[in-house]
Amino acid sequence: MVDATEQLAGTAMSENDLNAGTSRPERLLRLKLFGLGFVFLWFAVGGVAHFAATDLEMRIVPPYIPWPRATVLSSGVFEILGAAGLLYPPTRRAAGFGLIALTIAVTPANIYMLERADLFAVPHWALILRLPLQAALIALIWWSSSPSASQAG
Repeated sequence: MVDATEQLAGTAMSENDLNAGTSRPERLLRLKLFGLGFVFLWFAVGGVAHFAATDLEMRIVPPYIPWPRATVLSSGVFEILGAAGLLYPPTRRAAGFGLIALTIAVTPANIYMLERADLFAVPHWALILRLPLQAALIALIWWSSSPSASQAG
């Protein structure tokens, strides 16, 4: 029998959970691993894009930021380093902090694209949606790069 406080706290396992043999911590760990994989791919592919499509990436650098090529290439290096740092558990948390800082640092480019939507072949709704999605990405980086309860102890 399931205690009422467990139900309210959301810790009770359903019959499907029991039958599947997957506990809540195991499901959370799988979700966290999936999130970590998503963040890794996001920044690894994005970092490579800074080198493969430098001129295209330079177009979104606001004109008030000096040295757009150096800005694009250095942010690409940091994206790749951050993605790589996620793969090694001892550096995962620091890599997460770095990727959060980098995500915040590129916010002016996202705002510039929204302000000057006429310069970019991107639907206006996508540019509007990009800012809250950036906040969601920061939350995912934070959560997926944070140590699990079993690692923290």
